[in-house]
Amino acid sequence: MDEVLSAVRRWLEGGEAAALATIVSVERKAPRGPGAAMAVGERGGIVGSLSGGCVEPALVESAATAIASGEARVVSFGISDDQAFGIGLSCGGTLHVFLEPLAPYGDGKALLAGLEEALARGEAAALVAVLGGQRGAPPGTKLVVFEDSSAGILGSTGDSGLDGRLAERARELLSRGESERLDVEGTDVFVWSFYPAPTLYVIGAVHPAAELCRAGKLVGFRVVVCDPRSPFATAERLPAADEIAREWPDAYLGRQPLGARDAVCVLTHDLKFDVPAIRAALSGGAGYVGAMGSRKTHARRMERLREEGVPERDIARVFSPIGLDLGGDEGGEIAVSVVAEIVAHRHRRIDALRRSGKQA
Repeated sequence: MDEVLSAVRRWLEGGEAAALATIVSVERKAPRGPGAAMAVGERGGIVGSLSGGCVEPALVESAATAIASGEARVVSFGISDDQAFGIGLSCGGTLHVFLEPLAPYGDGKALLAGLEEALARGEAAALVAVLGGQRGAPPGTKLVVFEDSSAGILGSTGDSGLDGRLAERARELLSRGESERLDVEGTDVFVWSFYPAPTLYVIGAVHPAAELCRAGKLVGFRVVVCDPRSPFATAERLPAADEIAREWPDAYLGRQPLGARDAVCVLTHDLKFDVPAIRAALSGGAGYVGAMGSRKTHARRMERLREEGVPERDIARVFSPIGLDLGGDEGGEIAVSVVAEIVAHRHRRIDALRRSGKQA
């Protein structure tokens, strides 16, 4: 669950009111886009950021006013060119922010708890907030919509027909992994898409597995190291790993619900490990599959995969040599290059990097 919403939930459970500010739309350019959030607690706690510093002081003042008044509204913050230059932006912009107070005795606490519980079960969910409109639901009204339509909805606008339409549009956004401001039957809403933490599977407790575990955690992965034989596959040597599986990688990966946001990094340099692991990662649907090794080693892997009937379109999905070509060969440098490649792939920037010559 997003750290901002987690903090808000903790404050509410402790009896403290809070104000939640979420970017719902942007004009021109801004440091962060729709869905970025910041929260201010009644006792002065602050978590998250919207602009990198230029609108936060004004937002803290607005948050205190919102908590005192109990009114939710969309507010706008313009970033002048002079301010933009001061924080390193190329041009100014305007942030449209939904600012809402949350009271510890309201229903917000239960909705956030339901969202967090869904994510803990490994289920995606969307949080829908009414910003305004003509259908009667006051600004700040919320729904939690689960990806599985059979799971129902938490919360209501008071209009079952509108609830159903909002749920339908929220699931459309969930399927695309997007958060967006929408007009649904005259109701202005913002939909956040939330997903369980993706998993980074590190195959082989070898150099630079420990550093890759730490780098993966930094960008939000749950990290698993899988190695059936290495004496280095221990919690002491891999302190950042959430799990260490001492199994053959293909057997282990074959039991995992691999998804488009998951990544498999094969570090073993050994065909009897590499080929079965890559085959399992590809057939399981992992979004990113990378393998360490020279081009000569990878050519042998590809030939073995072809011999085992893996389609060319799947073989072409394997990133090898693994990682962006940053020029470094120390463990931390390799880990950064691998995670950078995973992030670029997630945001569909790999082709642009290849064209610019930054991919090995």
